[in-house]
Amino acid sequence: MDITFIVVIFLIGFIGSFVSGMLGVGGSIIKYPMLLYIPPLFGIAAFTAHQVSGISAIQVLFASIAGVWAYRKGGYLNKSLIIYMGGSILLGSFIGSFGSSYLSEQSVNVVYGILATVAAIMMFIPKKQIDDIPLDKVTFNKTLAVVLALIVGVGSGVVGAAGGFLLVPIMLVVLKIPTRMTIATSLAITFISSIGGSIGKLMTGQVDYWPAIIMVIASLLAAPLGAKVGKKMNTKALQAILAILILATAIKIWIDLF
Repeated sequence: MDITFIVVIFLIGFIGSFVSGMLGVGGSIIKYPMLLYIPPLFGIAAFTAHQVSGISAIQVLFASIAGVWAYRKGGYLNKSLIIYMGGSILLGSFIGSFGSSYLSEQSVNVVYGILATVAAIMMFIPKKQIDDIPLDKVTFNKTLAVVLALIVGVGSGVVGAAGGFLLVPIMLVVLKIPTRMTIATSLAITFISSIGGSIGKLMTGQVDYWPAIIMVIASLLAAPLGAKVGKKMNTKALQAILAILILATAIKIWIDLF
């Protein structure tokens, strides 16, 4: 492990975690393709899809909790939503991450591509007046929230993501949660999801520890900075950045698969 390896892995973790804190996603939507494609360009490592998903799972655990800590004040965290979706996604992510060890690398990438495509489509659906709702007056369909969180948990557990990039469009488009509350609450649910995902990846030996440790350090530094920037940005701009990011990732994954 030389200095180039440490710097490249740290920067991947820092960039992904900054975006994680800013947009309310765990950051795997960026870090998964970056870990897969960037290290080989520098000749420092060529991680398998299973290794990438394992490293991502551990890193997301720390990036999301650092982001939640930055959003803890201001009434942005919807505790009811966290309890209902968090419990369901935890179960789903454990099932998905444990079962992923039986899938081929191609299958893991296909699951990731499908999830990213669905999320991208949802982000481009118009979201009417959701940011006009006062934070203390927000309501949601509890059954729908639980079912959708379970599905997201299983799929995201397979790829080592915590599902934040899918949770955000679901909360905005389907559950009609205001943007800033979505970002903060999604990070909390993502943290819960990543517990199940991390345990599953560790139990099945899919975690490469040194890169994971480097990325965790980057996460703890970058996620709170991203959250600080996200609080000040226009909500439409936040939604647009996330939509473009998810779409670009989906296109890249599908191009490489075929």
